[in-house]
Amino acid sequence: MQSSPKLASAAFALCMVVLSFGSSALAEPKAEVAAATSGWGQALGEGDPEKVLPLYSEDAVLWGTLSPTVRSDRAALRDYFVGAFKVLPSLKVTFGDQLIRVYGNAAVNTGYYTFSYVKDGETKTLPARYSFTYVKNGQRWLIVDHHSSAMPSTTR
Repeated sequence: MQSSPKLASAAFALCMVVLSFGSSALAEPKAEVAAATSGWGQALGEGDPEKVLPLYSEDAVLWGTLSPTVRSDRAALRDYFVGAFKVLPSLKVTFGDQLIRVYGNAAVNTGYYTFSYVKDGETKTLPARYSFTYVKNGQRWLIVDHHSSAMPSTTR
């Protein structure tokens, strides 16, 4: 049985269409996770724990940059952000590279960010690295695990 060039061309085109749907389907959840992470940064910039807490699931765990203690309930998360906003006035965050991986209704976003804040009238920065683990709850991606630590200094 011989195949015609038209049939081979049509089969190739069909394969390309199917493959493009697969990659765009993956791009959408990644974009949603990136938007959830950006939303966290915007909420953090408002300096109000009540704006940040809804972005975490009820059973979320936080290893924060400013604390040696793991926070694993709502009151402890609230306490962490209340303290962070006091220690780092006018807190803002800028994201660097992000590596987002989606596994069905779970996703991990790993990268680095730089916190900036104003102390004694001077803007200071704190570079850090992070991992956010998300779970999709309905239409929203919620943080279930968040680890953040200060960026280590480079060795020479």
